[in-house]
Amino acid sequence: MKPHFEIRSTPSLKEHQHMRDRSSSFIVKAYLFVYDLMQFCGHSWIFTNMIIRYMSFGKGLVMRLCQLLSILEILHILIGIDKSRFFPRFLQITERIIVLFVVINSQEEVQGKYIVCVLFFLWNLLDVVRYTYNMLARMDIHYLPLTWLNFSLCILLYPLSVLAKAFTICVSLPYFESFGTYSIKLPFPFAFSVYFPYVLKMYLLVLFTGMCFIIRNLFSERKAHLETGNSKKKRN
Repeated sequence: MKPHFEIRSTPSLKEHQHMRDRSSSFIVKAYLFVYDLMQFCGHSWIFTNMIIRYMSFGKGLVMRLCQLLSILEILHILIGIDKSRFFPRFLQITERIIVLFVVINSQEEVQGKYIVCVLFFLWNLLDVVRYTYNMLARMDIHYLPLTWLNFSLCILLYPLSVLAKAFTICVSLPYFESFGTYSIKLPFPFAFSVYFPYVLKMYLLVLFTGMCFIIRNLFSERKAHLETGNSKKKRN
């Protein structure tokens, strides 16, 4: 009886590359899932507290932390692990950073205004839905009603949030005028001064111009994702 020898072939270079790509893809998905989970937990905590406290949540560490973390989303797009369009996301994030840290956080009198509570309510409602959708999408779970809600709710609530931002800026103007916050006058020989209320008024134009661009992008994203979701449902 002849002995039987089993010959095992070694993995080829392409197989090694494929294994590395799968491992890298898993790590990226795991990182993005953890990021979305952190944002979901943070915004859910804020959203719950606002309801419990009858929307009297004028400021908070978690809100500032979540908005600072959102800057990572710009980096995610730049390095290619997030396929979202850069400019619309950049505009949305910078709008929040400017309004929260420059306008609201710098004027304590503004923090207790009801319009700030409304603004935070809109932000967190949008983000709780968005990060829930993102987390499921990282695991290749596409629930059509959630997809519809995510890409429809933002079209309705984003313009309202822009109006709330604009109203918050208008409410803050008297305080910037009274206290002179961020207004500077350069000494001779420059003889140049920056009156910050004027800067905020010009920023209102940027805010509404950017809104038109972002809404167009939201409509195109909604159409693309809902068509993809419907085609997957038909195949199943």
